[in-house]
Amino acid sequence: MTSTRPQPEEYCQASRVFYDIAGRHNEDDTSWFAQTGAPAHEGFERREMDVWIVHTPVGHVMPQQGWKIHISGLPDNARRIVDAAWDYCTREGLPFKFLRSVDVLTTHSLKYAPRSSSGKLVTIYPSDEHQLRRALEELGGLLDGEAGPYILTDLRWNAGPLHVRYGGFVARWCTDEDGSPVAAIERPDGTLVPDRRRPVFEVPEWIQLPPFLAEQLAAREASGSAADFPYRVERALHFSNGGGVYLAKDAEGRQVVLKEGRPHAGLDGRGRDAVTRLARERRAMEHLAGIPGIPALYEHRVVWEHHFLAVQHLEGDTLQGWLARHYPLTKAGPTDGELTAYADRAQAVADRIDRLVAEVHARGMVFGDLHPANILIDDEDRVSLVDFELAVPVEEADRLGLGHPGFAGAGRTGFDIDRHALAALRLWLLFPLTGLNELDPGRGVRQADIAERRFALPAGSLDAVRRELAPGEQARDRVPPVLRETLSVDLDEDRPDWAAVRKSLAEAVLLSATPERDDRLFPGDVRQFLTDGTGLAHGAAGVLWALHTSGAGRFPEHEEWLLKAAARRAPSRPGLYDGAHGVAHVLREFGHLDAAEGLLARSAEAVDALRDLSLQRGTAGIGLDLLDAAARTGGGDHLSRALGLADRMADAIALGTAPGITAGPGRGSRAGLLRGWSGPALFFLRLYEDTADTAHLDLAVRALHHDLDLCGVAEDGSLQVDGGFRLLPYLEVGSAGIALVADQVLAHHRDARLEQALPLLVRAAEPEFTIEPHLFGGRAGLLATLASLRGRAAGTAPGTAVARHLSRLHWHALSYRGHLAFPGEQLRRVSMDLATGSPGILLALTAALDGRRDFLPFLAPRTDRPTGVDHHAP
Repeated sequence: MTSTRPQPEEYCQASRVFYDIAGRHNEDDTSWFAQTGAPAHEGFERREMDVWIVHTPVGHVMPQQGWKIHISGLPDNARRIVDAAWDYCTREGLPFKFLRSVDVLTTHSLKYAPRSSSGKLVTIYPSDEHQLRRALEELGGLLDGEAGPYILTDLRWNAGPLHVRYGGFVARWCTDEDGSPVAAIERPDGTLVPDRRRPVFEVPEWIQLPPFLAEQLAAREASGSAADFPYRVERALHFSNGGGVYLAKDAEGRQVVLKEGRPHAGLDGRGRDAVTRLARERRAMEHLAGIPGIPALYEHRVVWEHHFLAVQHLEGDTLQGWLARHYPLTKAGPTDGELTAYADRAQAVADRIDRLVAEVHARGMVFGDLHPANILIDDEDRVSLVDFELAVPVEEADRLGLGHPGFAGAGRTGFDIDRHALAALRLWLLFPLTGLNELDPGRGVRQADIAERRFALPAGSLDAVRRELAPGEQARDRVPPVLRETLSVDLDEDRPDWAAVRKSLAEAVLLSATPERDDRLFPGDVRQFLTDGTGLAHGAAGVLWALHTSGAGRFPEHEEWLLKAAARRAPSRPGLYDGAHGVAHVLREFGHLDAAEGLLARSAEAVDALRDLSLQRGTAGIGLDLLDAAARTGGGDHLSRALGLADRMADAIALGTAPGITAGPGRGSRAGLLRGWSGPALFFLRLYEDTADTAHLDLAVRALHHDLDLCGVAEDGSLQVDGGFRLLPYLEVGSAGIALVADQVLAHHRDARLEQALPLLVRAAEPEFTIEPHLFGGRAGLLATLASLRGRAAGTAPGTAVARHLSRLHWHALSYRGHLAFPGEQLRRVSMDLATGSPGILLALTAALDGRRDFLPFLAPRTDRPTGVDHHAP
């Protein structure tokens, strides 16, 4: 667990290079609706809002909340539905909005698109219940017979595409139980409460369901009963837009897995919905029945419009989980014997998967979706296959429409689809970075070289893998030209030219800038679209701060973009890394004091309502920024507000509980620098440095102890954060961030528990392999941590580990326009933000090569921090 983030699938549709919003830029005009580019209808005002086209009657006063109508649709009937909604709403004077294109609707309907927005094509805002009923009845007649997916948050009107829910009409915000800003509606007493958008129809307790909707709800409830669904669901295993996968007991007490398919939802690349794929899965399992390692199919059942398969529950973990526990390169100091033993075991597992797939082929079937999450492995290394929705007879195995990145070979058909995936799996077991093949199809061949060397395999052992994974012409043609240019620097050599490396990284970032856009300046993680595109972690502020701090320079034209964006729309969140205080800190650093003060003033109310204590988005980060603002401006109000936040955090530290840090039973914790107690500890440490009040230092120690309480001892003896399903060593959530703050606290105060824990925390940062390269949750964060602790953490070898991390950076390196770049989270697209992309790696190099500890704001001790605005010349 690192942090909550949307699934990237829908953000991969717009570009093969960067995450982006499909349909918002570079739109294909042929996918637009006839009304998309049309001027406002007479008597209406038109505006664009993200991927929506909004039309509001001139002079209309929109209620702040109420019953809204959603119309769902499919790519093949979307134009008819938008035509009907446009004609009706413009005639009746109803405010409404619609998606800008068929392509956007398709993207929102994909298997891994967010379930809450699936199928939503048109939204209508009636002023009262009378207008609501009339619109439902009249539009229901116009759209009778049109298909659309069930909108999970809503109540369907009759059997057509109309749905209703009670919710907000205008943007208002409050905080949820974690202290995070969420959309709000208002209680009768004026209190703002979260506008819940859970995947179930629910009405606020103070709202009475209108009789005409109560009839619809009663009819829906009568359509399914306990007798129709003789299963007791114990827990959800997985969710997608196409439906859930659940662990359940049947009427006889037998453990089963239920797989759900939603009609018209969860589309694949060929437009087939989850029910169609579930039917294909059923046929495949019937055809493969009796093969050891293939679960038995018990029944198919339709309840509440949804289709369910009940299948045998097989023991074991996914191969993904198995590798996380056993892979030796994620452990500190593996011996040659351990590497050899693992390689032998991995080869034996791969052989078993080969044999099982051969039995599938012997029955004339192609599995079609072979990847680690679809393979189970038990305690005796016996393997099984699950998820047969792409399994088809060999003669039908052409283009299947889905496929896991890194395992689906471009242009493969028939049994070759599985043969390619088997080769990728054999390599993945030794070097699990096959996901990079999506951005660099030739990667597998080079990774096979690394695997042979690192595991001391005989030369040529993986030649069969190399031959299978060598990219064909079709795979190479799919790579955008900007990713094909020869890289200008070489990281894979004994002594890289680090000055050239850093310059190349910065140049790639600058070449990616899009100042013509108003939603983001630099392409980064998908979370930039949820946090205004301006913030420190995923927005323009963080990139500009990283370029400046690392010595790459100041860029006035980009600073001007940030100033205009901040003035145009204040960030919706107040936090340091996800909102207004992070932007204000960067603007203040660059001398734009008035703009920074304006942001703080506009976010003050949101800060007062915030209950999150973290450095990332809560009071610890805001408090640190207020201390900085007080020091730079002499503003006593900033200092008093910071001290007020200190009182709130002190109470939480005394209680040992805080929203968002401990996630709950079985879900792990968010301990660490950015999401855990180490953030408040850093705040109190800085407060102690400013005031010499030892009470603040005592609070820092207690906060760090709370984070240590959320750690566990790994197999290699290191101390790491217990993330629920695995231990985490990283900077954002993990032991690295705890180590950084503990080291600085120990410089002022002796504490036996911190002294004992520090070497074990540092040890967690030493292993040479990480799935991802970036600062918050990958190699760069571990590198920067070890570099910061080099020479100060007794009993550890951070210097050696720093050199090893530097020598492994090339494992993730990519070329963007001939300059050095890196992939972001999940390795699907290149990222240029501080948290997950190249700017963060640039900061880590600053720590490793220049010995600087200020690779994040407020991280360096007062005595260690540069003065003035211009830090380093390029």
